[in-house]
Amino acid sequence: MAVKHIISPFDKNEIKKLKAGDQITLSGRIVTARDQIHKYLASKGKLPIDIKGHVIYHCGPVVIKKGNAWSIIAAGPTTSIREEPYEAAIIKKFQPGAIMGKGGMGKNTLTAMKKFGCVYLSIAGGAAISIARHIKKVEAVYMLEEFGQPEAMWILNVEKLPALVTMDSHGRSLYEGIRERSEKRFYKLIDKK
Repeated sequence: MAVKHIISPFDKNEIKKLKAGDQITLSGRIVTARDQIHKYLASKGKLPIDIKGHVIYHCGPVVIKKGNAWSIIAAGPTTSIREEPYEAAIIKKFQPGAIMGKGGMGKNTLTAMKKFGCVYLSIAGGAAISIARHIKKVEAVYMLEEFGQPEAMWILNVEKLPALVTMDSHGRSLYEGIRERSEKRFYKLIDKK
């Protein structure tokens, strides 16, 4: 299977072309958002920038400041299911092109992805330093004073970051398929049908 190169932000047509199981490399602008940003946005908070078509990355990066410039040292993904209570509303309101993290998300998020045109990109956990090497620039940071360094919204420019589409805008989820196959195998192993 050929690796697809995606540039963020991307439009609905590009999103529709992506299918669960597609391998991609991602370049362009992404924004980080963890628990505090999700809670803030879900409680009618406003974004400082338009993120339509952008990638929301579930990540609390390790960042240092050198002079006036920020540098990302590590940028591993956060477990995405933590944001399940908020993500569907955020997809509806802000129209991101993708959510990226580890471990996938639940049915509410998958439904919102299908309805509003969004995908979930899975990125390798335990590879924080390797992922940081794909971050070429910190464009901006917002809500640093309010939420602190890992919970702030970092606007990052990435280049050729590898990821896997595991939930698509057509309602398919690799996680759900694995769960179903595992359940069938489990019952077969214990001789139940």
